[in-house]
This record gives sequence, C-alpha cells and structure tokens, in this order.
Amino acid sequence: MTFMAVILLFIFFVLFFLYFWGLNPHMITVFYLPEQSLTYPAAMIVVFCVIAGLTLGFGAHVYSTVSQWMKRWGRDRSEKKQREISAIYREGVGRLLSGDLKKARVLLNKALDRDPKRVDTLIALASLANQEGNHTEGLERLSKAGEIDPKSMEVLFKTAAIQEETGQDEDAIASYQGLLVLEKDNRKALRSLRDLYIKHNRWQDALESQRQVLKAGPGANRVAEEKEMLLFLCYEVARQKISDGSAKEAKSELKDILRQKADFTPAQVTLGDAYAAMGQGDDAVKTWQEGYKKLGKGVFLERLEDYFMEREDPSSLLNFFRGLVIEQGDDLVFRLFYGKLCLRLEMVDEAKEQLQAVESSGVESSQVHLLLAETYRRCNESEQAINEYQKALGISKRLHLNFVCEKCQHITPEWNSRCPACGEWNTTSLVDRKVIQEARPLALDKMVIHHGEQVEWEGA
Repeated sequence: MTFMAVILLFIFFVLFFLYFWGLNPHMITVFYLPEQSLTYPAAMIVVFCVIAGLTLGFGAHVYSTVSQWMKRWGRDRSEKKQREISAIYREGVGRLLSGDLKKARVLLNKALDRDPKRVDTLIALASLANQEGNHTEGLERLSKAGEIDPKSMEVLFKTAAIQEETGQDEDAIASYQGLLVLEKDNRKALRSLRDLYIKHNRWQDALESQRQVLKAGPGANRVAEEKEMLLFLCYEVARQKISDGSAKEAKSELKDILRQKADFTPAQVTLGDAYAAMGQGDDAVKTWQEGYKKLGKGVFLERLEDYFMEREDPSSLLNFFRGLVIEQGDDLVFRLFYGKLCLRLEMVDEAKEQLQAVESSGVESSQVHLLLAETYRRCNESEQAINEYQKALGISKRLHLNFVCEKCQHITPEWNSRCPACGEWNTTSLVDRKVIQEARPLALDKMVIHHGEQVEWEGA
C-alpha cells in the first residue's frame, strides 16, 4: 500500500468519525467496577472498539505468522539434521555389509550420538556387535531400541534370534511370546516358538503353537506340510502320555493318527507299546505283526523279538517267523531278522541259511557280514568267519585306513585336500587320530602280553 493511499484512508476515516459523531452527540457511561465508570461520546467508544478489534486481529495475525515461521524453521532444521544423520547411517550400514566393522562402528556411533533415539541405528549397532561375537552388547542395544519403540517387530525378532544363537532359549521363547502379543497370527514367530518347544521336548506347547500356525492360515504351498507337522506333534504328545502313565488316552490318539496317516510307522509301533503298557500283550503283538505285514519295517520285528525274549517265550516268535517264511521269502529284511533270531537262539544252521540268502542277493552290509561272521565262528568255520569279519570292518588286503573330515565327520577311503562333503580345506585326517595321539604308551620296562601277565622288559 502506497503512502498516498494511507493518507486518503486516514482522511476517509476522520470524515467518517466526524459524521458519525454528528449523528450521535450524546454521552455514554460505561461501568468497569461497581463504583467506577467512564463517560465518553458514543462515537468515540465505537471507534475505540473498532481500533481495539483491528489491533487484536493484527496481533493474532502477527503471532500466527511468526509461529508458523518458527515451526517451519524448526522443521527444516530437523529435516536437515535427519538427512545428515541418515547419510551417516547409510554409510555405516554400507560399511557393515562390506565387512568393514571398525569404520561401521565409528559411523553408526556418530549417528547415534546425534540422535540417541533412532531405532534403526541401534538395530544396526546390535547387528555389528553380533558379528563381532559380542552378543551381550547386541542384546543391550536391542533392549534400548525396545524401550524407545516397544512395538517394533524387527527389534523383537532380532532379539530372539541372538538369544537362540547364544543358547538363551527361555528368553527367546519370551521374546517370541511378546511378538505374538503384538501380532497373534505372526506365522514366523509361531513357527520359531514351535521349533524351540520341539528342541526342548515340550510337545504339548509345540502342538498348541502348531495349531495356531494352521489357524493363522499358512500359504497354500505349505498347508500339507503344516498339517503333517501337526500329526507328528500329536504323535509325540501321545508317546509322552505313555511315559506319564496315560497309555489308554495315548492309545485313542494313536489310532486317530493312523486313521489319518496309515503308513506312519512310529504311530503303529507306539500303539503296540501302548497296548503293552496297558498289559494287553496279545493286542501289542497283533499290532506289531500287522504293522510289519503292512509296512515292512524291521522295527516291528525287533519289537516282537524283544517282547517274546523278555517273556522267555521264543517259540511263539519262531512260529510267527516260520509261518511267514513262504509268504515273505523274497523279503530280505525279514530273512535278516529271522537269521539274527536263530543265531540268538543258537539255531546256527537255520541262521546260516537265512543270512547266506541275504548275502547271496548282493547285499553289502557290515551288519550282515558281522552276523554271518559270528555264525561261521559258531560253526567252527574259521576261514569264512575271518573273511566276513574283514568285510564287516572294511579291512582290505593292504589293511586300508579311512580318513575323516574333522569339521563334518564325512569318512572317505582316501585322503583329500578338500572335503568332498562340506568343501572345507585342510580338515581331513586319519580316523581316530586325536584318540591315538592323546594316548600314552606303556612304560618300556613293562609289557602286557596276551594272557594278561606283566613281564620285565629285557632290552639290550
């Protein structure tokens, strides 16, 4: 607004004031206290009110403008600071990812000094400490981040991961439970919690977690897998009930499992165990016999053998085996167990017949060779026994010694500069090398001869 416009506005206001005063010449008394008052012309009071209103409005406008400017200035300054901190943080994370931990720590600590409440910086420092093997510092950083943002899922997941890595499983369980308080259907947390329960044989807790996993709705490609896991955990709960003396309840659950998965061998085996625990031996035997006929697994024959031998009733077991000889003649597992039983009962000729049938089929098994060696020994066929013992022990004519990877325990017949299983270099050594090296020979002045007597060493 120009100076002339201001003068004209002022003149207009004065003329209006005089005109308004001429129309309202009377006086008005205004009381501001019970006995205190002011008396002024009406026109003057009106003008005063107008001027006061304009002044207040202008003051409010000035305050609003200054306030907005201050806020904008503060926001711009804060954003600039955050941009600078973010740049330092990104560079620190980049160093961390590239493996330059020393420089990463300097940069991330600088970012944290400028903003102590920045959660992502604390998480990055926790990861750095974890890489350095300082898990205590990592957990402290994450604890601080959790105090700043108690609802941070990333903080809780990383905390639980470090706790698992350092063997603090109970604390990890508590962390995953905290995650589920924030998000009850978090499938990753539910699976991790389930796996921890499985690790510690807390089968009932694992089963409840698995039910929550299925309730949360796993991906379509994992539904079958998760349902199968539920079945396995139901089995473990049932098996535990037998140990706890609730065999009858376990029996019903095992039958239900077999209705859902008829080829689940552990459930069939344990169902027989449940019958045995309840004192229903005939049902146990029937369950194991049916299990073998249906599934062909050797564990059923082993259960039958142990059951009858404990009761000193091998004849019943022999009748079962002999009754299946024709039916199961081509079943080499059956013949192996039959031969073992015969050997155990000193029925050497029958044992030899069954075990030779297995070996003649081209089976190369140390267990078969060992049983045959023992059979030949009892028949006083020394040469054949020695031959089978050599096969069982893997001893060649050159008395070959095996080598083992000290990292993954993979055994090979030849020394390798690099393990063919795990790919590590310089880890191959003689099997039992440490045991042999750490042993100490007897004193040279005494020797132990084969019949156990000690004689003085008479060296030159």
